[in-house]
Order: sequence, then C-alpha cells, then structure tokens
Amino acid sequence: MTNMTNMTKMTVDHGYFTSHAEVMQDIAKTGFWPTTYVSGASPELPVHYHNYDIIGYVMSGTTYVLSEDNERVPVSTGDRLTIPKGAWHAEGEVTEQVTYIVTISEPVGFAEALMPLEPRGPWPEGLG
Repeated sequence: MTNMTNMTKMTVDHGYFTSHAEVMQDIAKTGFWPTTYVSGASPELPVHYHNYDIIGYVMSGTTYVLSEDNERVPVSTGDRLTIPKGAWHAEGEVTEQVTYIVTISEPVGFAEALMPLEPRGPWPEGLG
C-alpha cells in the first residue's frame, strides 16, 4: 500500500499510463479504493485540500490543476495526479468533459473524501 504521509505537495506524472489495464495494475499496487468521476464544464475551483490521500488518473479529456502556489499545471489523458492529505490544489476550468478514476486511501464515501477544506477564495456559484 502506498503511504503518502511524508509528502505534502500535489504531483502530476505526465504520460504515466497508456491503458485502463495499466491504471488497474497501479491501483492494485497502491491498495487505494477506486471510483469514477466525470467532470463536466465548470469554472476553476479555489485552492483547497482534503483529509485523505488521493490518486487520480485522467482517463479522457484535458484541463489543468492549480498547485499550492496557484501555478497552472496542464493535465490530460494518461496523467496521474498524486494528492497527499493536506496538499493544497484545485481543478482548473473544465471546458469539455474530463473523466478520472479517483482512488482514495481509505474506504470512505466519495463526497467525504473529496470534501474541499479551507478553500482559498469564493466557491463558484452553483457548485457549493
């Protein structure tokens, strides 16, 4: 099982995988709990953090994520996002659908695991 407690920053591994099978093998190695998340068109979110370690795999689409310093980091199909508990980050503006496999370090509900904590800015209208 992957332990990310010593990491504090989000990382993006570009071109980490080329197939669904590779993602499933990586998930098996981490021991994380997977689900699918489809992000439709939406505005940039304020930088925030979560109470759980999360690894996300971009299965289709293109967007960007914001680092703790509000740096835009592009992400697209084949990329893996590693978001340790407490790491400041946010999904950027989504203009076309982006599909992720999201994995969580513990068997908790998706809404609980992805609850944005202490957002640094207003939440976009209609999203919260």
